[in-house]
Amino acid sequence: MHKYHKEVNDIPALNILILIVALAACFAAGYYVRKLIAESRVGAAEEQAHKIMNDAKRQAEAVKKEKLLEARDDIHKLRQESEREIRDRRREIDRLERRILQKEEVIETKTVSIEKKEHQLADREREIEKNKKDLQLVLTQQLKELERISGLSFEDAKQLLLDNVEQKIRQDMAVLMKNIEAEAREEADQRAKNIVTLAIQKCAADVVSETTVSVVPLPNDEMKGRIIGREGRNIRNFETLTGVDLIIDDTPEAVILSSFDPVRREIARVALENLVSDGRIHPARIEEMVEKAQKNVEQQIIESGKQAAFDAGVHNLHPELIKMLGRLRYRTSYGQNVLKHSMEVSYLAGVMAAELDCDVALAKRGGLLHDIGKALDHEIAGPHVEIGVDVARKYRESKEVLHCIEAHHGDVEPHSIEAVLVQAADAISASRPGARRETLETYIKRLEKLETLADSFEGVEKSFAIQAGREIRIMVKPDEIDDLRALTLVKEIAQRIEQELDYPGQIKVVLIRETRSVEYAK
Repeated sequence: MHKYHKEVNDIPALNILILIVALAACFAAGYYVRKLIAESRVGAAEEQAHKIMNDAKRQAEAVKKEKLLEARDDIHKLRQESEREIRDRRREIDRLERRILQKEEVIETKTVSIEKKEHQLADREREIEKNKKDLQLVLTQQLKELERISGLSFEDAKQLLLDNVEQKIRQDMAVLMKNIEAEAREEADQRAKNIVTLAIQKCAADVVSETTVSVVPLPNDEMKGRIIGREGRNIRNFETLTGVDLIIDDTPEAVILSSFDPVRREIARVALENLVSDGRIHPARIEEMVEKAQKNVEQQIIESGKQAAFDAGVHNLHPELIKMLGRLRYRTSYGQNVLKHSMEVSYLAGVMAAELDCDVALAKRGGLLHDIGKALDHEIAGPHVEIGVDVARKYRESKEVLHCIEAHHGDVEPHSIEAVLVQAADAISASRPGARRETLETYIKRLEKLETLADSFEGVEKSFAIQAGREIRIMVKPDEIDDLRALTLVKEIAQRIEQELDYPGQIKVVLIRETRSVEYAK
């Protein structure tokens, strides 16, 4: 029984052993088979590799032969090109050598010719030197003979000749200088006339008239009572606020505003027209309208100044100067609108400066600002020239512009061409026909002052202002004033007129001294 169990137990162990042996045999067989397969594959791969290597060697040999052939062809071509270039260079060198040989032959020929000419020149120089010595000898003999005949030495004769020539030259020079001076003066006068004429032709200006009053139309005469107000409170308030005299008379449907300040008069006119148009007239409304009119007029002043500067081509002006230019729109001088006059002077000075190749910008700027002082002469005491210079200096205008302003009436001597042009343009603008007018009263007073001033001099018998005050003729007593005194007296009278009187343009002073001897034959 135990033996049976043992045999039964040994059967699985045997099977396992057999299984292990079988597996080992399988592994050994597999390994052997794989080894055979690998060896066969390695052999095939080696055979394939030998085949590839052989093919590569054959291809490399073919490529090598092909490249060798190409290299030989290239070498052959390069050799041919080099040989051709060498031949061409040799031919060029041969040609240059032939040219050099020809030039050497020509140079040699010229050298021989030059040497021959040098010999000839040397012979001629010797001959000239000999002739020179002979001529000097002859001149010396002739000079001695001339000294013997004339009785003068060489130096004396030379000095005499030089003196005669110098005197003749001086006479000719004096005549020539006089002719040149006359021609220059004539040409300068003609050119000046042409320039002034051209400037005047290019400037178109209106005829003006002076006014110190403004007329405001009314819709009806009943409006006059409303303007006066109860117990005159409206008119008093209006005159107090504007500083203008309001004249209400028998003129139908109109009232008159009177003031020497043109800006105030313009403010009053605008305010009154607005009040009449609105219809509500009482002190509060008057104050409101006057304030509104002041703002409107101030805005018009600024716009007028800007437009004037733009039209004249003057830029970079200080805003205060622009405002003063605008105020000149309401300022007149002998009836001439000062803003229009300033623009006219700027145009004239600019045109003349362009013709003379001067500083056009400076001439225009000086012309536009030359009367800027008249914008303030109602507020500041003093001549408008001084006021204008101070104002322009305050707002940093250049020294050249200041000089144009201070010299335009001859208060100082002009030392620049632009200042002279501004002075001339001012005279042209003021003296042209229709430029300025005076009231009859002012005109008569000016003529009377002119004659009274001339009569105040000792020896003056009578004086007459003629040609609208532009000329005065003075009759003197011949027994008290001689000819020399007459020359000095006329200058003294002219100086007194310049110092004491204000007048447009210039005044011609003519002094007449006459002596008559009368006898009757019976």
